[in-house]
Amino acid sequence: MTRAPKRPPRRRTQAERKGDTIGKLLDATVAALSEVGYTRTTVQEVSSRAGVSVGGLFRHFASRLDLLIAAAEHVRMRQFAAFRAGLEQLATISVLDCLRLLRAGCRAPINTAWYELLGAARSDAALRARLAPVAARYHAEIAALGRSLPIAGEIAPALVDTVLFTMVHVLDGEALSAVVHAQPEQEELRLELLAEMVARAQATPRTAPRRAAPRRTARRATIAA
Repeated sequence: MTRAPKRPPRRRTQAERKGDTIGKLLDATVAALSEVGYTRTTVQEVSSRAGVSVGGLFRHFASRLDLLIAAAEHVRMRQFAAFRAGLEQLATISVLDCLRLLRAGCRAPINTAWYELLGAARSDAALRARLAPVAARYHAEIAALGRSLPIAGEIAPALVDTVLFTMVHVLDGEALSAVVHAQPEQEELRLELLAEMVARAQATPRTAPRRAAPRRTARRATIAA
């Protein structure tokens, strides 16, 4: 019996090769930010990690700043993918489950890259200007995802975003502080307190009663003698 000749492997298209190279550069940038920090994440460092020449890097990104902003978007997309995957594994979605997933996201190595960029943006005006729209999109997506969860439907609409971002900011701060002063004995209690805050928000009437307008006291006319 004659065996059919093996087909040669399909050659990747130029678009596929470009996407692969960009992916390597973005992964290398995120890893460098997480491991060596913002200042040491140079184009040379990224090129070395990605196995791409400096010239090859600049064929895809006009500047280091463009590369860093693309890496920030990369972090945003990967973080959302990880959170959604975590939600899909839950049989039921409780407040504590969501808080544990959120904490895991805040402490994920990839999120360190986001913190590095936020810290650097404080004193780097050019980075701050470019990062601000990314942060706005990131927060808008967080809000949209949070509102889509069943637990959010029990909270007054006027409170949902404030409750959501209070949890995000608390756990962001916890993740940053834990780098130099971890307090594991407080961690479960902190989640319980945040869950209690959510429960109180859920107990708040969806339509807040209007406050009665203060009565106006008529001024007495003073008649000059």
